[in-house]
Amino acid sequence: MIDTTEHSARTERPPRPKQRRPRNLDAPSMPVRALKGVVLVVICALVIIPFFGIVSTSIATPDQVTDAGGFVLWPEGFDTTAYSTIFAGGVVTQAILVSVGITFVGTLVSLVGSTMLAYSLSRPGAFGQKPILMLVLVTLLIAPGLIPNYLVVKEFGLLDSYWALIIPTAINGFNIIVLRAFFMGIPQELIDSARIDGAGEFGIFWRVVLPLSRAVLAVIGLFYAVGYWNAFFNALLYISDTAKWPLQLVLRTYVVKNTELGGADLGTSADQLPPQASIQMAILVISIVPILIAYPFLQRHFAKGMLTGAVKG
Repeated sequence: MIDTTEHSARTERPPRPKQRRPRNLDAPSMPVRALKGVVLVVICALVIIPFFGIVSTSIATPDQVTDAGGFVLWPEGFDTTAYSTIFAGGVVTQAILVSVGITFVGTLVSLVGSTMLAYSLSRPGAFGQKPILMLVLVTLLIAPGLIPNYLVVKEFGLLDSYWALIIPTAINGFNIIVLRAFFMGIPQELIDSARIDGAGEFGIFWRVVLPLSRAVLAVIGLFYAVGYWNAFFNALLYISDTAKWPLQLVLRTYVVKNTELGGADLGTSADQLPPQASIQMAILVISIVPILIAYPFLQRHFAKGMLTGAVKG
């Protein structure tokens, strides 16, 4: 007879050692959490306090701005003279209109060109796919020089033209790669079913691909819009007519370089001008607020739009 007790004891597996929880998954101690909270509060204060001071200076009374030496952290009154002066006419009002137009037209041109190029590069067997894709990748590694850029813009007759602020930056290689990766992640079955139903390439692109790409298009559109809105260097190079200056170039001239704005620049008499610090801070607020307004509406698309394109690429 076989001793089953001895056999079962001999074949019994030794108990597995208890796995320890990784240290990075343990809840942080109270001092660590307190330190993180303090660091977070300090960082938020470093970001919020200067911006709050800019807004406060722009709406403070002229006497308070003068007494404070040009920077008011907490306004005692509420005065919108600086904003009414800016919007009364002159170089700042014209610059705002120029920036709005360039941002709108430039973003539209960039989105149309980028989506069509990225979609064509994402389709297998497209004509010239590999050479064009290599050209796009080369632009990420090798940046053209300042003088060649200027000569190209000059040869095309774009100097002192608004198109000089749009065409040279209309297509961004990084955005093309992100869009292409997203389009490649769209199930091929959807495209095949649309093709069976009789849709052409443009119909598939318009009716199938674009509705599925709203998240990534919102993110890429915001990238382009912020780039056009904040750009000033191309205007500094290509635009010599001050009537065609965008807001950021005006901001650089009259705020960063601390050039005073006269009554002729603002379309009003010199004796009615508020302090220069109030006007400068008001220009800063106007240049920042549009991005702050647009960002919350597009924030929910960031994770989905960017990570999906990056992971599936």
